Amino acid sequence: MLGTTTNEKGEFTITVNKGNYELIVSYLGFETMVYNLNIAEYKNPLRFNMQESRNQLDEIVVKKIVYDDEWKYNLEVFKKEFLGASELAKDCKILNKEVLGFNFDAKKNKLEAFARKPIEIKHNKLGYLIKFDLISFERSGNQVSYLGYTRYAPLKGGKRKQRRWKKNRLTAYKGSPVHFFKSLMNKNLVKEGFVVNQFRRELNPDRPSEEEIKNARELLKLNNNFSVIDLSNKKPKNYTALDSAMAVLRKVRLPKYKDYLYKSQLKEKEIVTAQKNLFKLVFKDNLLVVYKGEKEEVGYLKMNPFSKKLREPTFQTSNMIPLVKDIYFDKNGSLTNPLALFYEGYWSYEKFSHSLPLDYKPEE
Repeated sequence: MLGTTTNEKGEFTITVNKGNYELIVSYLGFETMVYNLNIAEYKNPLRFNMQESRNQLDEIVVKKIVYDDEWKYNLEVFKKEFLGASELAKDCKILNKEVLGFNFDAKKNKLEAFARKPIEIKHNKLGYLIKFDLISFERSGNQVSYLGYTRYAPLKGGKRKQRRWKKNRLTAYKGSPVHFFKSLMNKNLVKEGFVVNQFRRELNPDRPSEEEIKNARELLKLNNNFSVIDLSNKKPKNYTALDSAMAVLRKVRLPKYKDYLYKSQLKEKEIVTAQKNLFKLVFKDNLLVVYKGEKEEVGYLKMNPFSKKLREPTFQTSNMIPLVKDIYFDKNGSLTNPLALFYEGYWSYEKFSHSLPLDYKPEE
């Protein structure tokens, strides 16, 4: 929301309104500190004694970054998975790319990113200069997670730019997880354009198990010469173990899970309950969230590599998958544990380029 830099003596001041805040203090090579600040109880100046980072000598931090073709390729993957590929992301630029380093594990298909300094991002679509203190970034298979602390500073611009930024900020806010959580908090889901359904997820009985797939692949590796037969009808007399392995691998592309919708149009009281200054999610299984205020971007429709013909855009639809038992969010619509939920669908398409300051207030 707000931020500043210390002088050479380590002194700083920040002017804030009354309320409760998280004060985040960070410096390269030292542990990031998070201090819960209540302005009503604040009397004397605060002093923070920072501790040297325990990971300072870790190989991932101190090793030299080589800016070769592999680094350039990983950078493009990082920008796509971190900033996104939406319309708002097209004019969202990383100014200090050289601070980024990457580790890629080909066997696990896992990409990790680290930054020697906070990442500086100029968001010309939203009108912000952003500093992102990257704590972690990981892309494993088709799943992405990142964590860090963000500081926003508004860009300067004339009335025309200000109007465009205001419009784009409202576009970023509408239909977002923050918009959804605030609608839950204010008990106006339907008015704000949200429809919430409930579903459970189970293993697909038609897909072979991971062990069956592994065994089939190992068998085929041991036998370079194998026959391919038509398994559409009953098993022929000469049906072999190799044929069986091929039949298993033909089903690998089937979805691993099947979703079963069992309740539609949930009310706020079925999803959340207020607890002191926080709000707790209380729904079972998973949520399918439909936002009727905006339709999907064409770029989102193009993400499906198996679709030969683009379908018509429809309402934005996202899945909300809990990863921990107790999940809370605050009055700003921000999760107390940002990695407590896993998003699928449209919310996974709208990445960091759609993020806004915690104190953002939408204006029509």
